[in-house]
Amino acid sequence: MSELHKFLFEGLPVRGMLVRLTDSWQELLARREKASDAFPAPVRTLLGEMAAAGALMQSNIKFNGALVLQVFGDGPVRLAVVEVQPDLAYRATAKVVGAVDASARLEAMVNLHGKGRCAITLDPKDKRPGQQPYQGVVPLHGDKREPLQQLSQVLEHYMLQSEQLDTRLVLAADDRIAAGLLIQRLPVEGAGNLAGVRNEDRIGLDEAFNRIAHLASTLTREELLALDADTILRRLFWEQRMTRFEPLHARFACTCSRERVGRMIQGLGRVEVEQILRERDAVEVACEFCGLQYHFDPVDAAQLFLQPGQQPPGSGHTH
Repeated sequence: MSELHKFLFEGLPVRGMLVRLTDSWQELLARREKASDAFPAPVRTLLGEMAAAGALMQSNIKFNGALVLQVFGDGPVRLAVVEVQPDLAYRATAKVVGAVDASARLEAMVNLHGKGRCAITLDPKDKRPGQQPYQGVVPLHGDKREPLQQLSQVLEHYMLQSEQLDTRLVLAADDRIAAGLLIQRLPVEGAGNLAGVRNEDRIGLDEAFNRIAHLASTLTREELLALDADTILRRLFWEQRMTRFEPLHARFACTCSRERVGRMIQGLGRVEVEQILRERDAVEVACEFCGLQYHFDPVDAAQLFLQPGQQPPGSGHTH
């Protein structure tokens, strides 16, 4: 079962989350394989780490809307994207345009010539008129311009810049599981601070976070993939008193639908759709996220342009 566990360290301004995407992650990969569109192994690993990170970040900010995590650049992986909803329903896809070496890391896949970027977009569910989604973008290199080899480093850098909160992130994925551990310093000023820490010495607070973050960093990729949540937390933090909360459940879910695909086909305009039908006898569209195939024969396509509010023939060309 795909679960996300939240916990607080008692008496310390430090919180944590641990996510393990199992059945939902396997379902996502199986749909791609069924559509004969499986990603290379390093791309699957990257997407799995992004899915785990997206779930952690969505749960961390309690945002009523979609969190979209994207990594894009000039390598063979032009784009990798994960979308996570407030209920931790998620989907993922990638655009691969070249060969990916079996041992390729983030730099070789996305940041080949230093142009790679990571973007986090928050898209509210109930937008006000004219309201645009919030987006933050960071390069795939650190403050000293050196390339960051791991997604976890990129996201730690992003969260320090955007939230001014120290974060330690450990991510891992294979074809069975996508998992992640997040440890973050809580703000100690203002109404949201933890009881009893407001007047503590700042050095002591730094040491507390650094100690817990160091313990988290000792978690290996193999341990994160193989051990259950209880075992991981007990092994890492057995000396710390913590408050744990009821686990949240994540699931794979795609928001594609025949209606949405129909609107996209309408946007092509009648002239272009009729040209496609002359060449192929049907308009076929595959969802890039889940691999589901949508088939519109000439009758289906014609009905799209008989609906109220149809676009004029040949207008609104989008690709």
